[in-house]
Amino acid sequence: MSTIWKSRYAERTLGVKSSAIRELLKVTQRPGMISFAGGLPAPDVFPVKRFDEACHTVLSERGGAALQYSSTEGHEPLRQMIADNMARYGILAKPENVLITAGSQQALDLIGKLLINRGDRVLVEAPTYLGALQAFDVYGAQYVSVPLDGGGMVTDQLEPSLRAGPKFMYVLPNFQNPSGVTLSEARRQQLILLADRHGIPIIEDDPYGQLRYEGEHIAPLVVLDRENLRRDNGFTLGNVIYLSTFSKTLAPGIRLAWIVAPEDVIKKLVQLKQGADLHTSTFSQYVTYEVARDGFLDQHVKLIRQVYRERRDVMLHALKEYFPAEVTWTHPQGGLFLWVTMPQGTDSQALFQAALAENVAFVPGDSFYANNGHEGGRHMRLNFSYSQPEQIREGVRRLSIAVKMQLHHNHAVV
Repeated sequence: MSTIWKSRYAERTLGVKSSAIRELLKVTQRPGMISFAGGLPAPDVFPVKRFDEACHTVLSERGGAALQYSSTEGHEPLRQMIADNMARYGILAKPENVLITAGSQQALDLIGKLLINRGDRVLVEAPTYLGALQAFDVYGAQYVSVPLDGGGMVTDQLEPSLRAGPKFMYVLPNFQNPSGVTLSEARRQQLILLADRHGIPIIEDDPYGQLRYEGEHIAPLVVLDRENLRRDNGFTLGNVIYLSTFSKTLAPGIRLAWIVAPEDVIKKLVQLKQGADLHTSTFSQYVTYEVARDGFLDQHVKLIRQVYRERRDVMLHALKEYFPAEVTWTHPQGGLFLWVTMPQGTDSQALFQAALAENVAFVPGDSFYANNGHEGGRHMRLNFSYSQPEQIREGVRRLSIAVKMQLHHNHAVV
């Protein structure tokens, strides 16, 4: 590394680390490897033909506009479509409340840039989404963590953390990444009331909300905030900023997501985005609007649910068949992941190396904890959306070999 350049790096780069998942994906490319590591949608459900047709339509009918610079806020018909779709879930927003971003990661980066001064505390779930930690770390965030159980964030333990004065809360209420658990309705109500009492805003990240395979829909936090606290019909007074994405319902490669917030917040985010990239790809926005329109997205999501539910069920059945009784795991009602808990004393990094020797990969749990991740040492995240059912079953069988070896080692050490 050139020492000339290294000495000129900004201070905020000193604590920046590579994404553990992105680094793992390099390891998992070798032939014969079955990977449960990446949070990858299944390429066999990408609507390739629909995208092909949409590209031709956009270029032939609106090519000049689609290949031109555009507004920072985003393509207005696409923002209107997003607002209309969200209204079905009770989220009342106008296009003026919607900002299109280059994927959810840019949305998180803009949130960090907007809200975090160095040393500010951010309240997160334990575990939480690695990408959010990576985005917020750049701005010098410190973390206050609240544990999860099968009903999501344990809100009975929330108040002492709120008294620590976090700048905001970051919450994934639906099929949380990495745990797969869903925040119960009662806890959502409690979370909203506590946030209001302490004056702490909420960032609600909801990339998986439409991917529910069982159970009843639960109102988003942004809706409960409006209903419980009798706020106005829109986002003027709201305490929640809502994030979602097309990455899990259409394709991650288009890099399109959105932020929903009060208009004054959107205006400030627009200014920050202008300094980053001027605007999200015009062409991607035009094509995505063409793909999703006329009810196609609703029908496509039904296909995704069917495929992913089958794969989740195959993984759950294989875990029950192959894994030792002392290992437990979550039963996600939707999303892409489940969370495996090993007995005390297990080293998930050592288990990861043993799994690679069996040609199967996962993400060790310590990557998903703020403040060095010591709590995650006996956990692992498994993705079930990417692999075919027969690969899932074989991958779990291989992983069980590594798990049993690790448990045998633990018992021998004791």
